[in-house]
Amino acid sequence: MVKDELFQERIVRVETPSAHFTLLRNAAGDFLGVSDTNELATFDYTDDKAIWEQVKGTDVYRHVVTGLQLEAESAENGCYLRHNGSPLANDGSVRNESAVFHAGHGPAHLPSESLESFKQNGWACLPSIIAPGVIEELERVSCTGRWEDGTYDRSISPLNQTAAVAKIATEPVSLWLMRQYMQTQEIRLGHSPSFAILPKDDGKRNAQGWHSDFPYLWGIAGSEVVNRIPVHKVDGLVMGVQRNLCVSEFRKENGATCFKLGSHTLGVGPPIEWGNGNASRQEGYRESKGLPYTGPDADVVEAPPGSYIVYDSRIWHRAGVNRTPHKRAAMLQAVIPMYIMPFMDTSRPYKNFIHSPFADELTPLEQKELEAIMVNKMVGPAGHLAITVDEELTEKIRPPQ
Repeated sequence: MVKDELFQERIVRVETPSAHFTLLRNAAGDFLGVSDTNELATFDYTDDKAIWEQVKGTDVYRHVVTGLQLEAESAENGCYLRHNGSPLANDGSVRNESAVFHAGHGPAHLPSESLESFKQNGWACLPSIIAPGVIEELERVSCTGRWEDGTYDRSISPLNQTAAVAKIATEPVSLWLMRQYMQTQEIRLGHSPSFAILPKDDGKRNAQGWHSDFPYLWGIAGSEVVNRIPVHKVDGLVMGVQRNLCVSEFRKENGATCFKLGSHTLGVGPPIEWGNGNASRQEGYRESKGLPYTGPDADVVEAPPGSYIVYDSRIWHRAGVNRTPHKRAAMLQAVIPMYIMPFMDTSRPYKNFIHSPFADELTPLEQKELEAIMVNKMVGPAGHLAITVDEELTEKIRPPQ
């Protein structure tokens, strides 16, 4: 790389939203919305039907698509809702039965707008989609932000350190986007949610090389050996989406992810001369060849904390270089259709989670969604069977050292 091209990536800046829509949930966690027939109802997913905004200076919520309005009245742990003076029941119907709803943090844009951007560009950002309180809890666990003097405990799964991890894993707008983009309701996590904590660069250690994410793993050593997705002509089939949460603010200076936006349409992995995952992991690579490519043909997406960046797993990318004194944290989640073999076992981590005290902090819908994306299933004549790792067989098939 030409020396003058260091850190010359194009910046794509996603600004902090000035306002967010509201999600109205019942006690089970289902979302209140307006059906296609203009009737109030509850849904177990979030698209435009479930998007509300609070009318400024009032206790009125207006449905963004239809304009239907609801009056809110304070209640313990939430609010009662009325439509034209009549109370709403738990299922959203209008009858003489008042149910408690919770008004919570929603997206800054309509889900349909984010989906259109995702389809057109292969990536989308949901700015500050996660509520600040949840992000603060993730900072505490990852020992970043106000807690960066601490040391993150890598010996315990993040799922078993705070309910915030399960909360962000079941965030409804990003789940809807990924299901639409991969054209299936049956999606799974390829591995358990994990923190990526990037310390200040010391000028010596190898930086992450360019690659495509799971299940493609183009540009990463070993992917051909284990029969990962071969390089192929791009068609309408999407076999993976990466969903990265910006726990810290993502900026070019603190190591925000570098992308080659649009590369998901090329059907090939990143070139060796860019310093791909194979080349840049070689001992002494940085000393002899410097950093992987950071020139003007690359892009850095900057985004506020709490933002989800979702992108087609084929997009070439790499972790940036943190040139600040503060740690940068993200939470990584590879997401796949159910017909792709996961990268790691997620069924056992899920089983550990449901036996932890954090499971009780989820709504029934969040519990349902977490099971759906973490438990791998075999469905046949015997019904639904959970699949996990057999430790005895695993030892038997391990190659000799």
